[in-house]
Amino acid sequence: MWRNRKGNGRSKRNGLGAFLDEGSEIEGSYTCTGTVVLDARLRGEITAKDTLIIGERAVVEATVRAAVLVVRGQLVGNVTASERVEIKGSARVTGDVEAPVVVMESGAVLDGQCRMTKEKPAEPALSLVVPMKG
Repeated sequence: MWRNRKGNGRSKRNGLGAFLDEGSEIEGSYTCTGTVVLDARLRGEITAKDTLIIGERAVVEATVRAAVLVVRGQLVGNVTASERVEIKGSARVTGDVEAPVVVMESGAVLDGQCRMTKEKPAEPALSLVVPMKG
């Protein structure tokens, strides 16, 4: 991961938190924050607190949880996104997809079920009710 001058581990370059190139192979659990571009082979489980982009050269066999997921490559596994899933024209997804917003481009392949959930409503503000005498 690149470090910026403040040393907090997040890169300001193109807004990327990490980039895993196609020569990389990962097996197991992968957790990330910020925008992550994955063009690697990955098998296991991915938890992305922000945006995960599965690139055109990626081959992913994993359960994926993310805020925003963009798929351009091959993904085998179930997906749960809290905000949005975008399946681009070059993508092939085998598994179930669940998110409030799902966008599929022409040419994309989804072999599984798609469930569009409601976004979580904002927590209501607490109010104080005072009984009136009278």
